[in-house]
Amino acid sequence: MTPAEPIAGVCGWPVDHSLSPLMMTSWLSQAGLPGRYVHVPARPEDFAACVDARRDEGFSGLNVTVPHKEAALALSDEASVRARAVGAANCLVFRDGAIHADNTDIDGLEAALAGDDGAGPAVLVGAGGAARAAMWRLAGQGREIRIVNRTQARAEALADGFGVSASIHASADRQALDGARLIINASVLGMKGQPPLEIALEAAAPDALVFDMVYAPLRTPLLQRAQSLGLRTCGGLAMLIGQARPAFESFYGAPAPRDDSVRARLEAALEARL
Repeated sequence: MTPAEPIAGVCGWPVDHSLSPLMMTSWLSQAGLPGRYVHVPARPEDFAACVDARRDEGFSGLNVTVPHKEAALALSDEASVRARAVGAANCLVFRDGAIHADNTDIDGLEAALAGDDGAGPAVLVGAGGAARAAMWRLAGQGREIRIVNRTQARAEALADGFGVSASIHASADRQALDGARLIINASVLGMKGQPPLEIALEAAAPDALVFDMVYAPLRTPLLQRAQSLGLRTCGGLAMLIGQARPAFESFYGAPAPRDDSVRARLEAALEARL
């Protein structure tokens, strides 16, 4: 089956909360391109069958979100080097009957961290899948890396997996932030319904960049505190938009509009949920 116009979607469980359809549809309209983008809910046990069905229906591809990113990589016929290194894929492209996997979270990180010069100590909070994407970027910079995580063994496994030497710290350890020039929150702390991330931001370098992958709420407690200390900040919406751009081009055959007008629509949607 070949749809009359390109169709793609975002697959997760749950997935109704995802802002991706709003973002992708806005870009399609702005660019004057034909196409659709939809929510594709799939329980973990149904994920593989769901991907096969969407491919058979003529979808051009799927963005993949929690909890399917590792399973998405395992389903692929071909995968990018970075997807294999991270151990997860968030973008599946259906082409010539095959499933091609990539991890465009890396692009999202590059967009969000454009203000980081790669120098000075970097602090990574968390050791899960999101942290692995961040470690892909940090591992190639030759900078000091510190991991803040509740479970030391998991943090050590993250560092070992990328062949880097990293010091492991508890969140209450002030030394973890001493002179840090980049702080990345790759945990769920600070997300709506979760407790805030409490770390010693006052110990960071005065020109430090604080990046929170969380985008709901837009201004997390971590970002609010960083701003009160005069530190530079970046919220998770920058990563969300940045990771979607290469996926859009893969699905619809044209780049997403380069202006940032979609951000206002996403911010309005998030504010409406409060």
